[in-house]
Amino acid sequence: MNRWMSMTKEGKKKQFRCESLERLKRVSGCGSYKKDKTIVQALYQYIVENKANTVMLYIPLGTEVNIYPLIRRLRMEKKLLYVPFMEGASFRLVKYRLPLKKKKFGIKEPNDSKQYRIKNIDIAIVPIVGVDLTLRRVGFGKGMYDRFYEKQNRYINKTVFVARELCYSKEIITDDYDVKADMIITA
Repeated sequence: MNRWMSMTKEGKKKQFRCESLERLKRVSGCGSYKKDKTIVQALYQYIVENKANTVMLYIPLGTEVNIYPLIRRLRMEKKLLYVPFMEGASFRLVKYRLPLKKKKFGIKEPNDSKQYRIKNIDIAIVPIVGVDLTLRRVGFGKGMYDRFYEKQNRYINKTVFVARELCYSKEIITDDYDVKADMIITA
C-alpha cells in the first residue's frame, strides 16, 4: 500500500498543501507577470459582467496573483473595495486605503478603521493554494477564510478563487466548512 493511501484526510490535505505551495513558488518566478496580467483581465471582466460595485480583495503575497493593477483600476472607477484586517484567528473587512503596513504573516494591511458592518459583498476574490473535487479551497492552513466565511457567507454573493496555476486534488481532501468557489480563474 502506498503512503498516500494510508494517510488520513487531514494528512493528505497537508501533503497536498506542501506540494502545491512548492509548485506555486516555482511558477511565481519566470512568467508570473504575464500570468497575473491575464488573470487580472479575466477578473475585471467578471466584475464588469456581474455589475459588481462592492468587492472583497486581498493584499497579495509572493506566491499569490498580483492584483494591485486591478485594485488601482477599481479604485479609479470608485468601486467599494474591502480587504482582510487580521483579528486573532480570523479577520474582518476594512476599506482598502493607503498606506499599507506589513503585519502578521508578512501580510500588508491598511490602518484599522472601525467601520459599520458591511452589508453585502458582490464579489469576493480569494487566493488559493489549491482545490479538490468539491471546488473547496485549500489555503495556507491558518483557517482564516473558513472562519470569516462561517460568519459572513450570507453577505457574499459570489466567490472567485484565483491562482497562477491550478493545483487540483482528484481526491476529496477538504471539509464541509472549507470555502467553496462559484468561479476559479487561473492563467
